[in-house]
Amino acid sequence: MARMARTARMTRPTRPTRTARAGRDRKVGERVERAAPGRAPRLSPLARAVTMLAAFAAMVAFAVVLARLTLEPSAASEALTHSNFTPGDSIDAYLSEPAFRDTVKQLGGNVLLGVPFGLLLPVVLPRTRGLIRVGLATAVVMVLVELAQGAFVTGRTFDIDDVILNTFGALLGYLLLGRRLGRAVHPRRRHWWHRFTRRDAAGA
Repeated sequence: MARMARTARMTRPTRPTRTARAGRDRKVGERVERAAPGRAPRLSPLARAVTMLAAFAAMVAFAVVLARLTLEPSAASEALTHSNFTPGDSIDAYLSEPAFRDTVKQLGGNVLLGVPFGLLLPVVLPRTRGLIRVGLATAVVMVLVELAQGAFVTGRTFDIDDVILNTFGALLGYLLLGRRLGRAVHPRRRHWWHRFTRRDAAGA
């Protein structure tokens, strides 16, 4: 009996050390990362620098275009414009346009104006990554632009619906491409709790 107990103790499996567990978790995480569908590939340091520089230049160019489109005076339309602080009023007016081309121009133009925010913000400012953060950043910028229009620009007024459409365009741009660009240029930081989420994903 003593020999059998001694043999059982000798054959009892030993618990893996902390280093072994960390190495195993790291391998599991790497397998999950490789198998995760839709994950943006990580860029090399040089490619990241070039991409960020190009995104910054595009953001500057977009800021110039935005200023020309929104802050340029229009004396001819001064008598036709009015401020709108009620969400939906201007959108209803756009949908009621007799010419479908005018409806597309008004709605589509405001949506397209917001798309660059969703594409460029996650690359230039990594802290703005995330659907809610992109939407909030775009809304804040466009509210300031609309307030400047109403206060200082002849022929232009504040319109809350323009802010809504611009923000929708930013969210659309982020979901289509901005999210992947942001993750490719700024990979997610690894935290201690990722060890458990990756293990669960590997077991699933």
